[in-house]
Amino acid sequence: MLPEIVYQPESMLRHPIQLFKLMWRDLLASRELAWRLMVRDISAQYRQSFLGIAWAFLPPIVMATSFTLANEAKVINIGVTDLPYPAYVMFSTALWQTFVEALNGPVQAVSAARPMLARVNFPREALILAKVGEVFFNFAIKLILIVGLFIWFRIPTNWTVILTPVPLIHLVLLGTFIGILLAPLGVLYQDVSKALSLVTGFWLFLTPVIYPVPKAGTFGWLVNFNPVTPLLVTIRELATTGVVSHPHGFWVVSAITLVALFITWVGFRLAMPFVVERVGS
Repeated sequence: MLPEIVYQPESMLRHPIQLFKLMWRDLLASRELAWRLMVRDISAQYRQSFLGIAWAFLPPIVMATSFTLANEAKVINIGVTDLPYPAYVMFSTALWQTFVEALNGPVQAVSAARPMLARVNFPREALILAKVGEVFFNFAIKLILIVGLFIWFRIPTNWTVILTPVPLIHLVLLGTFIGILLAPLGVLYQDVSKALSLVTGFWLFLTPVIYPVPKAGTFGWLVNFNPVTPLLVTIRELATTGVVSHPHGFWVVSAITLVALFITWVGFRLAMPFVVERVGS
């Protein structure tokens, strides 16, 4: 049983060491609940769906088919990719889908838990951990498609493929950090979830998912400035060529992500009592 928590007017930022101890304690205490929530959500996700796990494969396949046909018909001019184009789009779409799931996860989790936030005292971190676990579970299913692509198109791999979990974890953490940042607002305003659909739809076309990274021009600058670009490209390159073309961008984005994730976690801890009070009133 969790100890009783009394919220005081004085900000916990005045006692950072005590705050960090509480955060670490609640993170450890949330593991079992997070596991139960993850199992529940995954079971519900596939039990209440006619196509089941096929939904993990359909978006990459549909997008790859659409853009491959458009490219072959010269409707769009993609340029040269370092993988066969259908494999390039499917692989990249699977990674993009993982990022979007990580971004939407915290907002969806906290919004879905809204009825019990004001009634039950539990570590809020459990909601986030459950969604992160669900994201990695879904990617494990997508991995079947990715391995099948490499076999079907006879794509050679490099030993650096064993390093791909590192940028993949950073990609998930980037999405999670943004999701945690928006989660308190998502509980109070439904506009956040609707806006995320619009933003991620536009964001997709600023990410080298269906085209190689452009080298010049305003559009090229926007794509290279996109924080998802170095992480996604690094995963793709480590799995194939073994030569990372954006090492500096990868490490900069990774460092910013880790620092921002911790700061956002602190903000989440401080904001949730006010959100719970607002929801319960």
